[in-house]
Amino acid sequence: MDQLRPGIGETGFVPAMTPAVPGMTPAATSGASAAALSRDEIAAVDMVAATLGGQPFALLTGAGISTDSGIPDYRGPGAPPRNPLTYQEFMREPSLRQRYWARNHVGWSRMHLSKPNAGHFAATELERAGMLSGIVTQNVDRLHEAALASNVVDLHGRFDQVLCMECGNHYSRSFLAIILNELNPGFLEAVAAAGGVSAAPDADADVESEKLISAFNVAKCPLCGGLLKPDFVFFGENVPQDRVLRSFSMVDAAAALVVAGSSLSVLSGLRFVKKAAKDGKPVIIINRGKTRGDSLATVKLELGVSEAMTQLTRSLGL
Repeated sequence: MDQLRPGIGETGFVPAMTPAVPGMTPAATSGASAAALSRDEIAAVDMVAATLGGQPFALLTGAGISTDSGIPDYRGPGAPPRNPLTYQEFMREPSLRQRYWARNHVGWSRMHLSKPNAGHFAATELERAGMLSGIVTQNVDRLHEAALASNVVDLHGRFDQVLCMECGNHYSRSFLAIILNELNPGFLEAVAAAGGVSAAPDADADVESEKLISAFNVAKCPLCGGLLKPDFVFFGENVPQDRVLRSFSMVDAAAALVVAGSSLSVLSGLRFVKKAAKDGKPVIIINRGKTRGDSLATVKLELGVSEAMTQLTRSLGL
């Protein structure tokens, strides 16, 4: 059941440090390098650079740019099938919220240790060189910001913040981790002892033990006792209009659109590809496997994102 956090004072806040997570290690180190490309692959990226013509382009990134940081994607080769919780289910069913937060608590303990990889740093290098009109990311992992990119739209929100659905107050996810650890002592250790954990790009994780899930205590807002929700867009929930408009302005200001690591399976990303194609702008898609935008692509590269993005900076003379 949802619970108010026990503690001192009106809000129950007490000084605390986020504890280490048993058995968890960082998924990747900062500045992870990309593997070498073949001569033909380099030539393909050179062709993309020529297509871009040295003019600023918009960059749309998906889960595929973060796989080299140890965060698995949703739909890439080998990705397990998922049936994500919808916004309506989360808001309606306490038992589903309990399950969600139990899994999220495990996923967060792993995912917040992830570091930017070569693909993220390449994007930042392109931004600093004035080659980007902006970055639109479908990811909630904040790794573009961790790589010090500045002009980023977190289209689907961010996993490092939590929102109270009643009073509107925001909390950091790291602070909520402290609360959840206090409400559920030994939970992470018990999950680790039960076996391996596979995470998803939205900080979800598999927790197989129904006993552990059913005993998990869900925190309420420390300020008003309201329902807490991760500050990102669930399935069945709309992307805030201001993010959509800012993203479209980045595409409008660009001479081309580059998609890196997205299958474009949801309209929230695909609409930018459709807009660029409608405006007669080149669309470059870098992704292993099919995407819903392939028929609109000027060039499709079946390459790893880190390798392709790193080579693109070289091909553009950076």
